[in-house]
Amino acid sequence: MSTTFFDALDDRLAATDAALDADEAGRARLAARGPEPVHVCYVPADRVTADTARTWGDEATALLARYADDPALPDVLGVTAAELHEALPRVARTLAERPVADLRADLEDGFGHRPDAEEDAAATAAGRALAAVLAGDRAPLRGGPRVKSVERATRRRGLRSWALVTDAFLTAGGDPSRLRVTLPKVSAPEQVTAFVAACAAIEAHHGIGPVALELQIETPRGAQRVDELVAAAGERAAGLHYGTYDYSAALGIAPDQQRADHPAAEHAKFAMQQAGAAAGVPVCDGSCAVLPVGDRDAVLAAWRIQARIVRRALELGIGQGWDMHPGMVAARLVVVTAFHRAGLDAARGRLRAYRAGAASGTLDEPATERALVGFLRRGVACGAVDADEVDDS
Repeated sequence: MSTTFFDALDDRLAATDAALDADEAGRARLAARGPEPVHVCYVPADRVTADTARTWGDEATALLARYADDPALPDVLGVTAAELHEALPRVARTLAERPVADLRADLEDGFGHRPDAEEDAAATAAGRALAAVLAGDRAPLRGGPRVKSVERATRRRGLRSWALVTDAFLTAGGDPSRLRVTLPKVSAPEQVTAFVAACAAIEAHHGIGPVALELQIETPRGAQRVDELVAAAGERAAGLHYGTYDYSAALGIAPDQQRADHPAAEHAKFAMQQAGAAAGVPVCDGSCAVLPVGDRDAVLAAWRIQARIVRRALELGIGQGWDMHPGMVAARLVVVTAFHRAGLDAARGRLRAYRAGAASGTLDEPATERALVGFLRRGVACGAVDADEVDDS
């Protein structure tokens, strides 16, 4: 075949080559971010204080200690007794050091619709509290608000609250590099570009760089256009969050079937993962509405649901989800720790064999090597694995 033929072929495939280059850049961007925190804790904005991380850690620790010796607990959390025994000290350490990895002060559905003066006060107080909690004892890695959507009915209110949170956060000495904002009910790229323009104006006023933006996908139209939404957010796109209940309700799913591991939910999250992988943006699972409160039976029943949802998300490649109560953190950390401990030896062995070119019962390749390294690094980041256990990865 002639050079002319290959040149013509290159021209024909130029757009495809560019798209594949962009996909590779997205994978590199995702890898460069490092492991995401295992959860995002949502607290109504008027309940966030400088002590939120500490109080959540204390409450989660106390609740887990109350039922740690319960013979039903391994079955409830979907782990063996040995896995639970191994996980508990690691979970206790995490709860003592950083029980809340990522914090959202909720000004949307968790806060509700209130008089403007009341939301103004709550947004300002939340901004100050976020700055304090990020600088305080057992501080989260990052924090910020979830504001109301830019749909017509809530647009002005949501943007005003975002401006008030930002102003109070920075005035209180908050680090803007640890601030992020979650925009809910996103359906169209024009909504994203409008919100980005508002963010840019706020940032210019304060002289700070772009604040990270998370897009919450909870409408059918949004799930159909995830790639466009991510593209509209540009470099500030930092996460795609699944909205369990708005999305399920929009599809007509019965209330008792609205859950994060419903087939319809997984279909939406697959679309989010595809768009996120191409753009280098991580995906976060949604919440469970059943809280671990009340008597023993109620707490264990809620933990059983939480454990099932968390494990299923891990199996699907989604390592982060929402927690709405301190007790949910305890269950999540046990499941996440057991999941990574259970896979540690196999992942470490496969990685060593692949890198040594040794014969083994598994035929691995470069993509699998990346997956193995990612699994081990996530285990270290969440406290399930010690760094010296994977010092060669």
